[in-house]
Amino acid sequence: MTMALESVLAKAGLRVTADEFLTLVEDVARRLAPPHPEPAAYFTPDQREALTDVGLDLGGLREDDFEPRARELAARTVLFDSALTVGEAAAVLDVDTSRIRHRLAAGRLAGWKDRGSWRLPAWQFTDAGVLPGLEAVLAAMPEDQPPLVLAGFMTTPQEDLPVGDGPGTPREWLLAGGDPKRVAAQASMLGTPI
Repeated sequence: MTMALESVLAKAGLRVTADEFLTLVEDVARRLAPPHPEPAAYFTPDQREALTDVGLDLGGLREDDFEPRARELAARTVLFDSALTVGEAAAVLDVDTSRIRHRLAAGRLAGWKDRGSWRLPAWQFTDAGVLPGLEAVLAAMPEDQPPLVLAGFMTTPQEDLPVGDGPGTPREWLLAGGDPKRVAAQASMLGTPI
């Protein structure tokens, strides 16, 4: 299993050994909320009745359901592993580490603190520096949205951001020279109920 896992990690471009990856998985799994096999248990009988009357299924996970925590765990693991340190980001942008911290404080780069050190998601960097239009997107992003939400948004194809023959991700759209205002408008709606 270790060889197969190391092969998958190498193909994905993740810079960790199988043991390091499994340690990351264990760490992230501990941080996730515990599973809720019976959602109905969180509601009063009146609330359960009202929710089921409008068509909500309050039953637990079935055997054939995909474990939603596993998907979040995988996404977090990749986000954390591919993130850059302040020093790595400074090297990419060819600036001093203090400039990276200043940009983080000003909201001009996305990042989060992990064990006292900044981590910066890799999706916001290019071979030429910072993703074009990044500042406009970050300025529009609701402050209550976590890094995983922003990463998911920036790397998920959107129907109204065509790139080539199909929908592009916001990142691809910006790399192709698309208007950052379109991405910023979408980012401003993250976390808003439809």
